[in-house]
Amino acid sequence: MNQQFRCCDLDQPFLLPPSLQDWLPQHHLARFVAEVVDQLDLSGILATYGRADGRGKRGYHPAMMVRLLLYGYAVGVRSSRKLEKASYDEVAFRYLAANQHPDHDSLAAFRQQHLEALAGLFLQALRLCEKAGLVKLGQVAIDGSKIMANASRQQSRSYERLSEKEKALAAEVERLLAEAAAADRREDDLFGKGKRGDELPEELSTAEKQLAKLRAAKQELEREAQEKAKQAALEKQAQGNKPRDEAQKKRWQRAKNIPDSEAQGNLTDPESRSMIDGCNKARVQGYNAQIAVTAESQIIVAQTVVAAENDKQQLLPMTEQAQQNLGRKPDEVVADSGYWSEHSIATLAAPENAISVLVPPDGPKTMQSAELPANAPRGPQAQQMRQRLKDPVERQRYQQRSGTVEPVFAWIKERLGYRRFLLRGLTKVRGEWALICTVINLRRLYRHHWLEHACFTS
Repeated sequence: MNQQFRCCDLDQPFLLPPSLQDWLPQHHLARFVAEVVDQLDLSGILATYGRADGRGKRGYHPAMMVRLLLYGYAVGVRSSRKLEKASYDEVAFRYLAANQHPDHDSLAAFRQQHLEALAGLFLQALRLCEKAGLVKLGQVAIDGSKIMANASRQQSRSYERLSEKEKALAAEVERLLAEAAAADRREDDLFGKGKRGDELPEELSTAEKQLAKLRAAKQELEREAQEKAKQAALEKQAQGNKPRDEAQKKRWQRAKNIPDSEAQGNLTDPESRSMIDGCNKARVQGYNAQIAVTAESQIIVAQTVVAAENDKQQLLPMTEQAQQNLGRKPDEVVADSGYWSEHSIATLAAPENAISVLVPPDGPKTMQSAELPANAPRGPQAQQMRQRLKDPVERQRYQQRSGTVEPVFAWIKERLGYRRFLLRGLTKVRGEWALICTVINLRRLYRHHWLEHACFTS
């Protein structure tokens, strides 16, 4: 029987060089990322390159590096080593890299060096979503979720323990330094002062590194305590030493310039905190990631990361950031009871802001109970909010919150697997979170606009 097949010889030569454009389907996500990057303003990154004499080895083009990073984050690949491997193994990455293969050191250095500029792409991507008609500031839902730090809880120590260990290590370093000085004098006597001996003994180097980690963790706890004390003092002055509610009164009483002896500091990432993860009620070493999401299209319009375990102080800054990012106020802001703050609600509802707020002062169990517990908020805003939420229409609008913002966190954690930050320190973690939120918006734009119109138009 005559069977005819296409040639699949791996050694077959091509008469013409292959085109990168033939490698992917027409409406592939990688093509969309490439077109988006062409529209982004990368001048802040480009300005850091170049020599006046034009000498030096040519580097990888920043646009190509940005393409790889954005696509990698969009499909759950963010490790620099995995990105390097993907530039060889996966067609989409190879396409975006223009068949080049940046090594993992170059990728990691690029991300570190330009993290602030990369975080700034969030606002540019948001503008593209706005152009596409995806951003309507009707109802905005705010929520937070705990993301694990690149640190272990086993590396956490109480402030008291850190202080004790610091004293012991400082004494050990002083002893080792004295021994090293004595050894230097003996060698000088034997060989003369011209002998080189600038390498630190291994045990001294280790002790000094441990001492530096302890002091960094201890100083971060002290900085946080001083910041809380300063904030409490400002509030007291503004309110004539009269707390708004019992919660604020207790916070004022706890605010001191020195940390509580049981306050936990981490040796690996001092700015991270031990927090309760609301999903599984387990304690994790991490950060509190925040997003504000539009109800209609689930576009992230504001995002940040904080080291505070609870959300009480995040309602105002998140609402203000959403307004600043888009130049207009949302009609309504919804959040769960963890965001309840009498002051924040009153500020947003004031005539100069006139933003409708739906934030229950009580948790789900208390809302269903006939009697309020003794520690329940009892200010005028709390009383008014309870009355509002008795209205079935208002209650239904509030319940839309879970279907707006929680699926976004589910996508980030479950589909992309982002349950732990790669970078360390609050500033770097904020940059990484901005990148994650950027690609979430780009995926939404890709799905709802680019695919629908078969091409991306500015």
